Amino acid sequence: MDLKDYTRFDGLGLADLVQRGEVSAAELAQTGLEAIARVNPQVNAVIESYADAPAKAAPAKDAPFAGVPFLIKDIGSHDAGGLCELGSRLTKGMQAPPFASELVNRFRAAGVTVLGRSNIPEFGSSCTTEPVLHGPTRNPWNLERTSGGSSGGAAAAVASGMVPIAHANDAGGSIRWPAACCGLVGLKPSRNLNPVGPDSALALHGLACEHIVSRSVRDTAAMLDATAGPDAGAWCYTPRLDGSYLEQSRRAPGRLRIALDLDPRFPPTTLEPEVITAIHDTAKLCEDMGHIVEEARLEFDHEAMLRAFATIWSTDLRAGVEMLSRMTGRPIGLDTLEPHVYAAWRDTASVSGTDFIGALAQMNSVARAYGRLFTQYDVMLTPAGRMAPFELGRIGKIPTDTFFEWFVGMCEHCPFLSTVNIAGIPGLSLPLGWSADGLPIGSHFVAPQGHELRLLQLATQLETARPWADRRAPVHAAN
Repeated sequence: MDLKDYTRFDGLGLADLVQRGEVSAAELAQTGLEAIARVNPQVNAVIESYADAPAKAAPAKDAPFAGVPFLIKDIGSHDAGGLCELGSRLTKGMQAPPFASELVNRFRAAGVTVLGRSNIPEFGSSCTTEPVLHGPTRNPWNLERTSGGSSGGAAAAVASGMVPIAHANDAGGSIRWPAACCGLVGLKPSRNLNPVGPDSALALHGLACEHIVSRSVRDTAAMLDATAGPDAGAWCYTPRLDGSYLEQSRRAPGRLRIALDLDPRFPPTTLEPEVITAIHDTAKLCEDMGHIVEEARLEFDHEAMLRAFATIWSTDLRAGVEMLSRMTGRPIGLDTLEPHVYAAWRDTASVSGTDFIGALAQMNSVARAYGRLFTQYDVMLTPAGRMAPFELGRIGKIPTDTFFEWFVGMCEHCPFLSTVNIAGIPGLSLPLGWSADGLPIGSHFVAPQGHELRLLQLATQLETARPWADRRAPVHAAN
């Protein structure tokens, strides 16, 4: 199979070829490795590729993603025994546990062939993928722009045609913002709809969740069919749909009441005019399909929650850094940590247990705010970011005199995304808008907990009304 044919198909399309015997899983894996070799030197999305993947590619032909090339993100759910470096010099060369996470087992059961690992920012802690350890991942739509973070490597790999789908996770926007930056579909599922075990009960205290980035709504829905549902001993979980997300996503959702929010307050910032225009255009498209769109705002104490959110993130970074330092035997310092992570470790030395418990308790205010909003509306529409993909190096210029200062400056770029993680509800970015210079602008939809299907049904409508499958980044395996 040549690269032009390979990149014409989404994941389910490639699997169909395998299932019909038109191509083998081994041939797909080899073609995927060729795509990585061709494009990755420009994009730097893949930090390790597995030369033996074709020899190991032998999925059941009835699996939904039989033989589909795939990447594992270098943090969160992990494969068994290979490298898992978490984007940091502190953990360079570190190996994963000798077992795979349950989610990765489910990915493999769905038929994918893992070709390697995708790049991330240090410990997944930034909205841009520019780690000192492996260098920046570049956006295939413009190599001087960010691919987003923390799933920037995954998103750039899919957008440049290396693989049709890739593992991603999201603790503050890390699926949705990279999807927005790279012109992809990015679904953050509800809290623990996809399993986070056996290593974790609530990943990052319930903020983090796992799924994929993809080029099509149907791939996102079909993978949720394969992965959703609790694993053995799950501490808590969101129940999965009774039935198929893929099949039911093809049904119209009915007339939806959509709340439009263009007032960024977490933290307060200003939207670029092109973003405002793009989201108004998406709202008009929704109205043209028969939905009701009204302006609304999410009401809670934004300042108190922002400080609590920073406390949770920085305290978790401190705990992780100290544990990993003990495991690797490497010292904690600016030779092993990037400035913002070092600032988090330094500044949380005085955070008490009472402070941390209070910060966790503050999350309830956001969940209740969304609860109130969803008594009046079915879906919320916001931008995925305050601007189109920004230039590389921008986040590195934010001062790190205090972690809070850096954190607020970083969060200003995606002011609508993190509250969805705090509430534990689903959010979805779709590539419906484009800047004047051809960069993707993501439209972000939010629904109540457990209502992924509502988002997928709306997304299917929007994908049909305004298809994006034929758009191809300038840096692409088929070019």
